[in-house]
Amino acid sequence: MAPPPEYTAEHNKERATERSPIGRRSLLLGTAVLGAAGALGATGCGRIPSGDTLARLKSQRTVRLGIAGEAPYGFIDEQGDFTGEAVELAKVVFRRLGVADVQPVATDFSSLIPGLNSQQFDVVSAGMYINKERCAQVIFADPEYQMLDSFIVRKGNPKGLRSYQDVVRTRATIATGTGYAEIDYAISAGVPEKEIIILQDPVAGLNAVESGRVDVFAGTALTGRSVVRKSRKAETTEPFAPVVDGKKKIDGGGFAFRPTDTGLRDAVNSEIHRMRKSGELFRILRPFGFTEAEMTTLTAEELCA
Repeated sequence: MAPPPEYTAEHNKERATERSPIGRRSLLLGTAVLGAAGALGATGCGRIPSGDTLARLKSQRTVRLGIAGEAPYGFIDEQGDFTGEAVELAKVVFRRLGVADVQPVATDFSSLIPGLNSQQFDVVSAGMYINKERCAQVIFADPEYQMLDSFIVRKGNPKGLRSYQDVVRTRATIATGTGYAEIDYAISAGVPEKEIIILQDPVAGLNAVESGRVDVFAGTALTGRSVVRKSRKAETTEPFAPVVDGKKKIDGGGFAFRPTDTGLRDAVNSEIHRMRKSGELFRILRPFGFTEAEMTTLTAEELCA
């Protein structure tokens, strides 16, 4: 299991910044795997009733994971191998469920749910945040982690930006990634949607902050501290819970499944609960930058409400 690279690659396409090498490679490889995965799914579904996905996966001995080419959740390491907390966790879980081979399929973050529901892969294993909007489209296992937000800002945080409300108060220029929950958090705080700059990934966000193009890049606390680790010009703020409708919001991420795959979801859930209780879950996530504070007892039901 490899630790995350120095700089992370997160969700989608940026409007004006070049693509990072890891992100580009993962998406190119993902395209090739996607074609093979489609063929695999077509041949495998005929032998097992479509309603029993776990039985089909056991028969095929392969599960296709939708990932977003994003460290630390699922990415290609320096040796060219797929890894990440969600990928490594999936390897253990599915092996225990009788599925020996885990086949990651990299795509844009915004394509994960459509790809899942169109059967381009079997499960989304990308550390996806569980929220009400997504719960209307897919079902989730209970989260493997919880997460707060933080900002990437210039050294010394000259504008004193520690919340989305501070961004509004100071009229700071804010950027985040395509499909990020942080877009909604900023809008909820009063940032006009048209003023939010959408960038390709946190590396692009770091570059934008360092160059002065934006004042802040909003993302998860884990992503922020990974990205700025060797920066001389930028730092991250202390983690904080965004305030939405007057309430602090703590996010959690986990496996997503098609709405009909309740049996598969329940089987995965059972394994996650065992691993959480034994401490194995944290041992898998820790090399990717997760701390004990990011372990959680939240449920998907709570996060979907």
